[in-house]
Parts: sequence; C-alpha cells; structure tokens
Amino acid sequence: MANGIRSFSAGPLAVLAIVLLIALVLVLIPLLVLGVIGTAFTRLGLSWVAALALVLLILGGSSVNIPLYRIQRDVIRATRLDSGGNEHSGAFAARPVWETVISINLGGGCIPLCIAAYMVYQGVMVTGTTILLPIAACAALILIISFLSTREVTGVGIRVPVIVPAVTALLAGILLSGGTGLTAAVTALAGGTIGTLAGGNLAHLRRVRDLAVPEVSIGGSGTFASVSLCCILPALIA
Repeated sequence: MANGIRSFSAGPLAVLAIVLLIALVLVLIPLLVLGVIGTAFTRLGLSWVAALALVLLILGGSSVNIPLYRIQRDVIRATRLDSGGNEHSGAFAARPVWETVISINLGGGCIPLCIAAYMVYQGVMVTGTTILLPIAACAALILIISFLSTREVTGVGIRVPVIVPAVTALLAGILLSGGTGLTAAVTALAGGTIGTLAGGNLAHLRRVRDLAVPEVSIGGSGTFASVSLCCILPALIA
C-alpha cells in the first residue's frame, strides 16, 4: 500500500474465471427467458416443441417485414437560388415524390394474429360461441386504449406503449371471464393482440403521410414488444 491506496492484482486464471462467469450468465438469461415463455405457451394446450417453435418464429420473424402498399407524399422544397439570386435550374427545380412503405411484420403481426385465430377456434370448440362476446369487448377496450396512448413521432414512426395494452388485456380477460383459466387467457390474448394492432397501428395509418418515415410496419418496430406481451402474459393465467 502506497500513499494510502491499496491495490490488488489478479492472476490470469482469476480473470479467465470472471470472463467465463459473465459469458455463462449472458447465455443462461436468454435461455431462461425462452424457457419461461415456452412454458407459458404450453399452458394453452401446445406441446413444448410447438411452444418453443412459436417463440423462435416470433423472435426470428421480428426482422421480416412484408410490404403491402406504398403511400406517396409530395415534398415541397424551397427554391434553390444561385450566387446571382436567380432560380437554380436542374434536379432541384422539380418537386420530388417521397414514398412510405406500409408493411406487416411477420413476428409481430402475422404470427400473433394466427395464434389469436387458433386460440379463438380452440375456445369456441371448448366453450361454444359465447366466448366471442368477451373477446370482442376486450378487443374494443384495448383498441381504444391503444389508440389514445400511441404516440406518432415525426421522423421515427408509430410508438405503442409496451406494458399498457398487455396488462389491460390481462385484467380485462380475467374480469370478463369471471376468473383465470383458458377462457380468460384466450379472451386476453385474442382481444389484446387484435386491439393493439388495430388501435395502435391501423387506426394511425391515416397520419403516416405526416411522419416523414420511409416505412411503417404493422406489428413491427414500436409495436412488436406490445403485441408479444399480449401473447405471452395471458398464457400465464391459462
């Protein structure tokens, strides 16, 4: 110890052990999360293999956007003048047309909607068509909440709150079904997924022209986490 400062030195084996420990934690945490999510899906009647495949498809599909159509937006630019104050002729004289691609995300749009449709079918097979009414009520509630809480950010896109739709759908499923169980889970999953995509994305597409973004993905960036939670949290109460 010099000048009141105490120093320690670690050997190469200690440093290697710390590095291996950190690497092990970084590997185990994602595996643990996948395991918890897979277990949640198995409570909906899916096999472990099917549940794990769905989780991997959702995660892998989050990077896949399927184009649906394009929206053209006229961009008005100020007239460019040369050094003499005269209007500059050439490429800058024309009014360019800017396009926004409207697409649907595979992992945050297509697959969750397929899961919701399958769960509704299973629910109808088990409980009859009476389950459709609470699902519709839950979807309408989440649609309104998602629409009011979603932010339209110029230059960024549509941003749906991560927690609010899923937690609201979970509570609505329990209340509308009179408790936990398969009916509550199906109500929350289907109603939450449909309501989030409809209220958080579809209802805001009319403002896409003003956002100045090259692409808006239904269920993609800004919505993926919300929809994923709407699929995962309800499975925990099945």
